[in-house]
Amino acid sequence: MTLMPNFYRDRVCLNVLAGSKENAREIWQAAEGHVLVGVLSKNYDSVASAVTDMRDYAALIDNALSVGLGAGDPNQSAMVSTIAGQLQPQHVNQVFTGVATSRALLGQRQTVVNGLISPTGRPGMVKISTGPLSSQAPEGIVPIATAIALLKDMGGSSVKYFPMGGLKAVEEFRAVAKACAEQDFWLEPTGGIDLDNYAAILQIALEAGVSKIIPHIYSSIIDKASGNTRPDDVRALLAMTKKLVG
Repeated sequence: MTLMPNFYRDRVCLNVLAGSKENAREIWQAAEGHVLVGVLSKNYDSVASAVTDMRDYAALIDNALSVGLGAGDPNQSAMVSTIAGQLQPQHVNQVFTGVATSRALLGQRQTVVNGLISPTGRPGMVKISTGPLSSQAPEGIVPIATAIALLKDMGGSSVKYFPMGGLKAVEEFRAVAKACAEQDFWLEPTGGIDLDNYAAILQIALEAGVSKIIPHIYSSIIDKASGNTRPDDVRALLAMTKKLVG
């Protein structure tokens, strides 16, 4: 199985959720491999059951597995780190305070580990108090440049900017993209992204000069009846990406 992500060669890689193992394979094929397939730790009652099941997912998609929290739930942070250490996926989603633990348990630098920071209503400032305890405390708000430096200190690979609400926080997103470009740090826009606003969001990050962008597109492309991500929508996102990136 591949540890070094295939998407290292690409500037943009999609991140979408799989509703089943068959759906994971469909998504991966629809995206021509330019995708990380999310499976949520919150859907499992133990680390052991998660590792066993996620290993099957990984085998179907050349390990293009993204271990998820579940709507950014800080209470899943420790479980995600433990799963990541055992499974060695290509991508790990973490709250801000969980980044160092994940990196230490992984024991290598290839796996992408993001750190969740949130909008504040003030361009240039972000909330980093997204951990199990800190999310219940008074908000920890810092300049985006400081947040990125802290993530680098902890072994993080990228900013997970969530919840964006699509284009609702567009000026804040511009500031985050600018800072990521200036500090050569990767960016993962997340929350409210759909087929209608995806191109605009991606364009902002590209124009800012971000070196690697991993947009998360979740509920808007999931079939409510089956719980599966629609492969046709993934193909549409890939086509938009190719058009913008060239």
